[in-house]
Amino acid sequence: MKAAVTTKAGEPDVIQIQEVPKPIVKDGWVLIKIKAFGLNRSEIFTRQGHSPGVIFPRIQGIECVGEIAEDPSGTYQPGQKVAAIMGGMGREFDGGYAEFAAVPIHIVFPFESNLPWDVLGAIPEMFQTVSGSLNEALEVKAGETLLIRGGTSSIGMLACQLAKSMGLTVIATTRNPDKTDHLTANGADHVLLDDGNISIKLKALFPNGVDKVLELIGIATLKDSLQCIRPKGIVCMTGILGGSWTMPEFTPMGDIPSLGRLTVYMGDANNINKELLQAFIDDVAKGAININIDRAFQLDDVAEAHAYMESNQSKGKIVVLTS
Repeated sequence: MKAAVTTKAGEPDVIQIQEVPKPIVKDGWVLIKIKAFGLNRSEIFTRQGHSPGVIFPRIQGIECVGEIAEDPSGTYQPGQKVAAIMGGMGREFDGGYAEFAAVPIHIVFPFESNLPWDVLGAIPEMFQTVSGSLNEALEVKAGETLLIRGGTSSIGMLACQLAKSMGLTVIATTRNPDKTDHLTANGADHVLLDDGNISIKLKALFPNGVDKVLELIGIATLKDSLQCIRPKGIVCMTGILGGSWTMPEFTPMGDIPSLGRLTVYMGDANNINKELLQAFIDDVAKGAININIDRAFQLDDVAEAHAYMESNQSKGKIVVLTS
């Protein structure tokens, strides 16, 4: 089969298209004929060598959608449409950057849909991350105010739509003034230009602070985001768009405001189920949710897609089609 193999840690050009053996399916696993997969920021860090335990060469990819090719257990029939996410994909074992992938059956979710594969490919990991961040970590409720730090990312764009559908007021940030209209069109009530310190600007709008913050930039803006919440408000750090994992200095009894709450979301397949995924796909099909796909690449062009994602030009999800 054809696969985009990350041969070693490095720049995007370490990803090379190769012919490799089709995976052999073992007990408790299934073989998926991949139709599409979304790219994720975490895959940049894996490619750069920052994901502990990853051994190269490796076929990356923490998600995919496609059809069942083999299932020794008989749980799924050949041709059943499925999504697979996380569970070690693309890190502990070969993942979705290929024509076929063998994955544990417990990270597989069946669905029915006539949506095109590029749209379906954008959904699994994005939906899991947004749903888990908003509902599990932040426990958002109608009438609350939500600041999305990193609003033009695919996660930020979907989080805004879901939060608005749940009755929240949304403030989204961007570093690029050319993207403000894009955020407003996506449903944001307020857009703030982010220079790394927006707490003063935000409190001009909401003097007591906001109820919740979805932090997608990471440690570069985390301390400032903590200054944006009201007493007993919550900041959830879900993303690391800023590119750094570790904060050199952090003083909990200074950087976290009194009664403020800080959590993280590092979700996996256990945070969704087939019913939630199917309901979301149905909402997309009905037009209740708009999936922002910035650009679709072909499997031969995964290295180019990585470079594009790393350039921060995109205004939505980047998807790769296998044919």
